[in-house]
Amino acid sequence: MSSAAAAMTGAGKVVCVTGASGYIASWIVKLLLARGYTVRATVRDTADPKKTLHLSALDGAKDRLHFFKASLLEEGSFDAAVEGCETVFHTASPFYHNVKDPKAELLDPAVKGTLNVLGSCTKASIKKVVVTSSVAAVAYNGKPRTPEVIVDETWFSDPQICEKNKQWYVVSKTLAEEAAWKFSRDNGLEIVMINPAMVIGPLLQPTLNTSAEAILKLINGSWSTYPNFSFGWVNVKDVALAHILAYEVPSANGRYCMVERVVHYSEVVNIIRKMYPTIPLADKWVVTKIVIPASQGSNRGCTNKKIPLSCLPKKMW
Repeated sequence: MSSAAAAMTGAGKVVCVTGASGYIASWIVKLLLARGYTVRATVRDTADPKKTLHLSALDGAKDRLHFFKASLLEEGSFDAAVEGCETVFHTASPFYHNVKDPKAELLDPAVKGTLNVLGSCTKASIKKVVVTSSVAAVAYNGKPRTPEVIVDETWFSDPQICEKNKQWYVVSKTLAEEAAWKFSRDNGLEIVMINPAMVIGPLLQPTLNTSAEAILKLINGSWSTYPNFSFGWVNVKDVALAHILAYEVPSANGRYCMVERVVHYSEVVNIIRKMYPTIPLADKWVVTKIVIPASQGSNRGCTNKKIPLSCLPKKMW
C-alpha cells in the first residue's frame, strides 16, 4: 500500500488508544493520525505534559487527537473514550522489573484493567479490539527452547511456573491474556492479540521505557557485565503498524508473535560496538541460573501472509 493510500484508510473513522502516552501506543497514535483516523487517547492524567505534549505535537493531532482521562482500575472509566469508536487498541499495562507489590503494581492493572476496557467496549457495541500482549505470555512454560525449537502462537506461558520464578511481568501478561480470551468467548467480542518480543527503536515519549532501558544500560556503564540471555527483538514501528493492520485486515485473527531476530546479549553488544566504537561497553556476561537459549520465533504475519508484521522492509521507514 502506498503512503498516499495508507493516509486515506482511516478518514472519517474514530478509534481509541488506551495508555496512549506509552512507548508502543505513542507510535500507534502517530501512525493512526498519518492514516487519517481521529484518535481518542486515554491517559491517567490529561494535565500531565509528559503524557500529552509529545502526542499533541504529532502531525494531525490538532484536529484529530482528543485526550480522555481513564484509570485501569476504575470500572467504567473508559466508557466515554470508547463510545462511538470503530475499534480500540488496548495497550495500557505496566512493564517494569523492580516490583515490590506484584498484585498492586502489575497483576491488577493488567488483568482488571483489560477486563475494564473490554467491558467498556461491549457497552459501546464495538465488535473488534486489538490488544497489546507480549511474548512474555507465550514462551515461559517449561518447554525446552533450543535453537531448533520454534516458539509460535500456540504456546502459552504457565503462570504457576512464572510465579514460582517471581517473573511477575510474565505472570501479569499471561493472566491478562487468559482473562481477555475468556471475556471474548463469553461476550462474543472479537479480539486480536499482538505479542511482541523486546521492542526497541526511536522513542516518541519523553520518559525512558523498560525495553529501551536495557540498551541504555549497556551504553551508560550501568552494567559492567551483561546478562547471559537471548531475547527476541523487534522494531517499535513494525509493532505499531501491526496493531493497525490487525484491525484493518478483516482476516486478522487470534495471536501474532512479533520477533524479528532472536539474539544473545553478546551480539547486541557487538552491534552497538560497531556503531559506536568509542563507547566503553561490557565485554563479558555474568553467569546466571537461568539461561535462555536462542530458540526461533514464529511470525505468523510472514508465514501465512495474513498481515505483514515485522517482515516489513526497513527501507519503508
